[in-house]
Amino acid sequence: QVELVESGGGSVQAEGSLRLSCVAFENTSDKFRCTAWFRQAPGKEREGVAFIYSQGSTSYDNSVRGRFTISRDNAKNTVYLQMNNLKPEDTAMYYCAIRTGDCLTSPRDYGYWGRGTQVAVSS
Repeated sequence: QVELVESGGGSVQAEGSLRLSCVAFENTSDKFRCTAWFRQAPGKEREGVAFIYSQGSTSYDNSVRGRFTISRDNAKNTVYLQMNNLKPEDTAMYYCAIRTGDCLTSPRDYGYWGRGTQVAVSS
């Protein structure tokens, strides 16, 4: 059983920065997993943004590559998403999610989800 809690969202102007956090509360020590950040804007499908495997490998969607960085602090059970040079099109609800095993891009492959944190970017 895993519970995920996101934080760090807010309203910023274009070219600004935010850092999102996702804390995992769980009763096991199994770290063979992928933790991912997804986002969903009104009227759009949920899309994968950034992914980090338990051993540190990362991948990014083309829309955020070079601007966003995903990282993990295992001692704190926390995954971060550093977002720089934000654009209005980054506005969305951001969710963290976990699945056992390799990182996959479809939200259907993830079994644990947080409730989300809102990011709004204005021009």
